[in-house]
Amino acid sequence: MMDETEFWEIVDSTREAAEGDPEDHADLLVERLLTLDPDSVLDFARHFESRYNRAYRWDLWAAAAVLLGGASDDAFDYFRCWLIGQGREVFEGALHDPDSLAELLDEFDEDLDGDGEELGYAADEAYEQLTGVVAPDLGITPQPAEPEGTPVDFEDDAALARRFPGLWERFGTG
Repeated sequence: MMDETEFWEIVDSTREAAEGDPEDHADLLVERLLTLDPDSVLDFARHFESRYNRAYRWDLWAAAAVLLGGASDDAFDYFRCWLIGQGREVFEGALHDPDSLAELLDEFDEDLDGDGEELGYAADEAYEQLTGVVAPDLGITPQPAEPEGTPVDFEDDAALARRFPGLWERFGTG
């Protein structure tokens, strides 16, 4: 049974080896997961999905909108995968205070960063390569219909600047 520490070690080691390239990170993550047994890959997937669901929050979506210059449903899904891929410190910091991303991120290029779509599929891909079958249902409580917290108007630049002063100063488009 994979514990939280092992989950984050896998995320961190593959991110560091990818040197900031999200696509390379996903490829390296699949390669690393292929060294595990299928049950451990499913454990990794459960850890990933649990964090993905924890990040389904309005305040984090609004922070993503500042970083990305807007964030559709799909963009926010990919952003949450990317955020997990940034490691425990950045992920937990962002959940605690999304504006702290202004200090936690050394750099952010909206054309390269913020899209971790492939990271979200890494465990499924590894499992299928190991077993020849599609990964089973993980048995995790599904994502709620609505994000947690109070909805945010992503079109109101002034409100976003007030809510996320650090992010707005570094990454805002207004």
